[in-house]
Amino acid sequence: MSLNIADYPLLALANTPDELRSLPQERLPALCAELREYLLHSVSRSSGHLASGLGVVELTVALHYVYNTPFDRLVWDVGHQAYPHKILTGRREQLASIRQYQGLHPFPWREESEYDTLSVGHSSTSISAALGMAIAAAQEQQGRKVAAIIGDGAITAGMAFEALNHAGDVHKDMLVILNDNEMSISENVGALNNHLARIMSGSLYSTLREGSKKALEILPPLKELAKRTEEHLKGMVIPGTLFEEFGFNYVGPIDGHDINTLVETLRNMRKLKGPQFLHIMTRKGKGYLPAEQDPIGYHGVPKFDPSEDSLPEATSTSPSYSAIFGQWVCDMATSCPKLMAITPAMREGSGLVPFSQQFPQRYFDVAIAEQHAVTLAAGLAIEGKKPVVAIYSTFLQRGYDQLIHDVALQNLDVLFAIDRAGIVGADGPTHQGAFDISFLRTVPNMVIMTPSDENECRQMLYTGYQYSGPATVRYPRGGGSGVDIQSQMNTMEIGKSRTVRQGQKIAILNFGTLLDEAMTVAEQLDATLVDMRFVKPLDKELLLALLPEHELLVTLEENAIMGGAGSAVNECLMAHKQCVPVLNLGLPDCFIEQGNQQQILAKLGLNAEGILSSIKEYQAR
Repeated sequence: MSLNIADYPLLALANTPDELRSLPQERLPALCAELREYLLHSVSRSSGHLASGLGVVELTVALHYVYNTPFDRLVWDVGHQAYPHKILTGRREQLASIRQYQGLHPFPWREESEYDTLSVGHSSTSISAALGMAIAAAQEQQGRKVAAIIGDGAITAGMAFEALNHAGDVHKDMLVILNDNEMSISENVGALNNHLARIMSGSLYSTLREGSKKALEILPPLKELAKRTEEHLKGMVIPGTLFEEFGFNYVGPIDGHDINTLVETLRNMRKLKGPQFLHIMTRKGKGYLPAEQDPIGYHGVPKFDPSEDSLPEATSTSPSYSAIFGQWVCDMATSCPKLMAITPAMREGSGLVPFSQQFPQRYFDVAIAEQHAVTLAAGLAIEGKKPVVAIYSTFLQRGYDQLIHDVALQNLDVLFAIDRAGIVGADGPTHQGAFDISFLRTVPNMVIMTPSDENECRQMLYTGYQYSGPATVRYPRGGGSGVDIQSQMNTMEIGKSRTVRQGQKIAILNFGTLLDEAMTVAEQLDATLVDMRFVKPLDKELLLALLPEHELLVTLEENAIMGGAGSAVNECLMAHKQCVPVLNLGLPDCFIEQGNQQQILAKLGLNAEGILSSIKEYQAR
């Protein structure tokens, strides 16, 4: 049930940025209060990302109030914080459908709105894209302005610093806004900083600053002295020296919840030439105390009652695959002092909270720096440690070069625990783990394991850890089927499958956690069912042994069909000159939309009904 917009009279007058800009500035604080309330109650009814959006309400209002969007470009990083932006850009009534099947995209999406300038999901891309837009704007000479909004987490990635370095060099007109919600420096926010920001973003300061630079060009020793003096003073007053060194004019930090200061500062900075950097301080979950106190817990929320002080307990009785990994890595570390765990800012999602508490000296959160995470593991392995990299499938893509050159090429002993493999659900196209089998399968020295249930996951993690060389275990988001998990860990034979059911004529070769669906189909068709377990090395002996008694092979995986496990089967048959019909079932050659996992799997024909239908249709052809 949608919210009644009559309860939000000011927000009702700001359905688009043009309408927002028609409001007098003195009404903006009240508008922000209504927007925050609307966001809270909408997300509490539909589920979604909450704390990040609550923290940028004032910033979003100020940006659309000052910038002439969509002509001016706003580039949001990651996109968790873009809910207020969606509300103010004509999508208010659709917000209840966000992250749901055929609903609003979970992040900014170009096909959804002209106000969404960059389709995002992965972090740290905003500055690069904004710079490209700024270069184009300079060539067009139409007065278009560009602003990138990036968080203090996203700016830790190397890509962000590469973009800052280039932007300072080409010196185009653009604004980078650092949304900093790290509370350890919140004491820097206050009247003095807001006053300094107004001065430093004003035209008088800018004119004096640029004029003094030109005057000092003819006196190099004096120029160097002035530069060093300025850097020393700035280092004591504001943390902007680093960004000044990149070639940006730094302003801030200012209170990101003071709408009037934001508007005035943005108005000033929009007029300035060259690369500008605005540092604002915000609080995740602002305005809703439970989210302020637990911004991680309220980052992504289920449906909940805002009047309660806590979120509803999860109803699943079986542990998630992430929790199974978390338990395994703690158990393993207890007996193996060489184990080191690495994650690129995914401690909670990857199940590493207990490990980080029990083994803090062996836990490394490298922030949003997937490339560094992989090569850090390589360095540890070279020195005889046993690194385990816990990483989402979609984020491993960003460390692919390092995986090839720094790990696999040197055949180093690194285990990759690949979470969120396959369909992840509500986060949509940017987060589906659709490609890891395909891009890993081509890498020499790599072992790829696909557990069919929770216990296999635990045993495969142990197997990969004991293996000498690079190994991967890929497992899905969420819980499994509830099988018993053995505390005893045993090493599996590398490259060996297991036959789950013996049947006739049709053999289903399952890779991963669709085994239960495959069993339902196998029983209806009296088919053989094999839990393949390993994509690489493939169990070629078993595969070839199936051929005399079976007329059709069906491969099943939660990965792109192109280049996936089914492709490995096809290549094996061709290499052995075996001509047998093979039906490859998996993810199609398209980007897969948001929706819950069951909905998407059903749509793609990867539930029992869909698998059965595909086999019968293939046989009929």
